Amino acid sequence: MGTKIVEKLAWGIVAIIGAFYFAMLALNTGEEVSATWLVIASVCIYMIGYRFYSKYIANKVFELDDNRATPAVINNDGKDFVPTNKIVLFGHHFAAIAGAGPLVGPILAAQMGYLPSMIWLLVGVVLAGAVHDFTVLFISTRRNGRSLGEIIKEEMGKTTGTIAMVGIFFIMLIIVAILAMVVVNALADSPWGLFTIAMTIPIAVLMGIYMRYLRPGHVGEASVIGFALLLLALYYGHSVADPNHPWHAFFMLEKTTLSLIIIAYGFVASILPVWLLLAPRDYLSTFLKIGVIVAMALGILIVNPSLQMPKLTSFIDGTGPVFAGSIFPFLFITIACGAISGFHALISSGTTPKMVEKESHTRPIGYGSMLMESLVGIMALIAACILEPGLYFAINSPLIVLDPNATTALGADFATIEQNLKVILANAGFVLSPEILESGHFTTLINQTTQDIGEKTLIAKTGGAPTFAVGLTQILHQIAGGQESIAFWYHFAILFEALFILTAVDAGTRSGRFLIQDILGNIYKPMANTKSLLWGSIASFICVAGWGYLLYQGAIDPMGGIHTLWPLFGASNQMLAGIALLLGTVVLFKMGKAKHSWVTIIPAFWVLLTTLYAAFQKLLPANGERVHDAVSHIATAQNQIALKQKALEHIQELQKMSADANTILEGKTLEQWQKIADKASILIHNHTLDAVLCALFILVVFVVIFAAIKICYLTAIGKGEHFPLKEEPYQESKKFEAAAH
Repeated sequence: MGTKIVEKLAWGIVAIIGAFYFAMLALNTGEEVSATWLVIASVCIYMIGYRFYSKYIANKVFELDDNRATPAVINNDGKDFVPTNKIVLFGHHFAAIAGAGPLVGPILAAQMGYLPSMIWLLVGVVLAGAVHDFTVLFISTRRNGRSLGEIIKEEMGKTTGTIAMVGIFFIMLIIVAILAMVVVNALADSPWGLFTIAMTIPIAVLMGIYMRYLRPGHVGEASVIGFALLLLALYYGHSVADPNHPWHAFFMLEKTTLSLIIIAYGFVASILPVWLLLAPRDYLSTFLKIGVIVAMALGILIVNPSLQMPKLTSFIDGTGPVFAGSIFPFLFITIACGAISGFHALISSGTTPKMVEKESHTRPIGYGSMLMESLVGIMALIAACILEPGLYFAINSPLIVLDPNATTALGADFATIEQNLKVILANAGFVLSPEILESGHFTTLINQTTQDIGEKTLIAKTGGAPTFAVGLTQILHQIAGGQESIAFWYHFAILFEALFILTAVDAGTRSGRFLIQDILGNIYKPMANTKSLLWGSIASFICVAGWGYLLYQGAIDPMGGIHTLWPLFGASNQMLAGIALLLGTVVLFKMGKAKHSWVTIIPAFWVLLTTLYAAFQKLLPANGERVHDAVSHIATAQNQIALKQKALEHIQELQKMSADANTILEGKTLEQWQKIADKASILIHNHTLDAVLCALFILVVFVVIFAAIKICYLTAIGKGEHFPLKEEPYQESKKFEAAAH
């Protein structure tokens, strides 16, 4: 009795502390805000969400049963189905789901202020993202580890399932190719990063063999060995970065070569036994991932930096330079991973359910891993918001905004950049102090920061990674190393981000293999056999060929390949999340849990509302309004058609005039007008393709929505006999334990 009172009192204190700091951040009226408040509020909310909400879902909604044998126990084949230690599997799952999203989205959204991102990351993850991951993992575990598309086909009908599977397949290719492209950009011409990443492969293989054959069950020993070797690789990688090191040239690779290596790695990692490379490598990566995030959180508590970005800026109207689109709905597709991500459904119905040892493990692995990813998003948001706003916008604004006449960041004019940054800050609602108005303020700040980190430029280093690295460096160098260590911490952070994302590529490929085998199994049944090395290899080849083509084309052409489809990432990812939550709702109705179905209906409604609204805006015709035309693929294509026509007319005029190379028409030469026409042609193609795919993805979502409503309604009125629950038959885990002994 006394223990329960103490426990309730402790949780009451956690709730009060979390509510206090959340209110301080939300109700702030311009006073200085400490980043520490955001860390404390976040941790308290995560603790309460996991302790109470996930427990309610586990016990009341799903009724998890450890006496029920999981697919890993039933089908233990030593390759794909392997009962895995809960801690190791948490590491694998977290490493697999935590890709570029939680680092990039919050940094881009910081242009709107810290409050919108903070609310979506915290409320979104507890009520939507973690529920989504937990739900899909539970459903797949009860269905022999089947992929998301196959489960939709079984639970919602063959037609709905087939359409959904095709849509999911193309979304998966886009997501994995984008993640791979981020890795290529981070590791190209970076011997230190590439060496350390490469060393994680033999270290992981050693850990896998150690835990399976040398010292079975001794996870702690393997963890210590692996972590020590990882730190050694990280330390020695700094030496490899020296141009005089004999290995320097070997690890100094350009984007095209690195793309081919990552494609080959993705194929091999997807067909090797999961215990040999994938699980231990992801577990090893998690040490560094969680270690860095925890170190940053502790660093914030020690250094106590202030948030330089206000809670809201004027850019909530969509006019910000970092990305176009108003707070509703575009904030909710810009911050995908960290709040909710459809990509996680592929992992939660791919590799992870085939490795779950007990049903109760799905709670910490599914719900808990997503909370940890949200913390990554919070750290990324803080990294952006502790920077001086002028520096933040200098790094994240496109070059054409900072200096329209510059062709490269190194050739940009700082006087122009200085003036445009002042305009950006004024438009955002900042009051420009005399110090900022002083000539040369931003030039000095940018040049000093660039020099400190050992880079050539920070101008227009968009994509989120450099901003996170600079923010992390500003905190950690004050704790360890001082001013001289700034360059080390910056490059360490870039390396950390590459490692962070690569684990999502290999796990995504393996999940894609399972999805393809499920699709092909409908054509030729033996193809669905995941235990077959032949069919598994063929499926892996198809998956890798798909995203690998997009990756390689993007590496050789800055406007081709995956760069063509990049704008679809946010919307398609969230559509996938909505589809997964609709599936969860259908399953709950069939389980007789209709009264608890609000746990999936509420997040499904919000995710689909925001995502479909954003997707429809991407298909609207041009109307001359800047933000409207900037977010619409069709409007952009229309405007580029007009620009191309104008360029071609001027080219004809200059040719009729027999103009020489220096003749100017409307401020541009014949060569310049030709470049404009060529670029417009590419953009017309890219945005037309994006619009068509966006429309197709919308169609897929509506097919699933209508099917979900129909099945839930029929089930609720007792007429759902044509859509029975497709859970695997109940088998006691004790039977398999006895057989193992």
